[in-house]
Amino acid sequence: MEFINVLVAAAAAFALGAVWYGVLAEPWMQAAGIRRGPDGKPAGGQNPFLFATTFFLQLVVAGMMRHVFALSGIGSLGAGLIAGFGIGLFFISPWIAINNLYGQRPVKLSLIDGGYATLGCAVMGAVLAIF
Repeated sequence: MEFINVLVAAAAAFALGAVWYGVLAEPWMQAAGIRRGPDGKPAGGQNPFLFATTFFLQLVVAGMMRHVFALSGIGSLGAGLIAGFGIGLFFISPWIAINNLYGQRPVKLSLIDGGYATLGCAVMGAVLAIF
C-alpha cells in the first residue's frame, strides 16, 4: 500500500506541474532560453522520454518524502502539507537557485521553478499524509 500513496503523490505533483508550466510556459521558456520553432513550441518538439523521466524522478522524491514522514511521525494533512511545503521551499528551491546562479540564469527562472518545487512538494506531502 505504501507504493500506491507514493505513486498518487507523484502523479498529483506531476499534474500540478502540467498546470503550472502550462500557465507559465511563456515566461519560463524566455527565462530558460528555450529555442522555439516556427510554431512557437520548443525546437525539436517535446520528447516523451522527458516526461517519463520527470515522473520517475518525482517518484524518487515522493518515496524519500514518505520515508522521512514515516521516521518523523508525520501523519496528518496539515503536517504533511507544511512539511512538504518546507521541503520544497527550504531544500529544493535553494538548490535550484544555486544551480541557476552558477549558470548565470535569470532570477525569474529560479522563482518559477522554485515555486513549482515548493507547491509540488506541498501537494506530495498532503497526499502522503492522508493515505
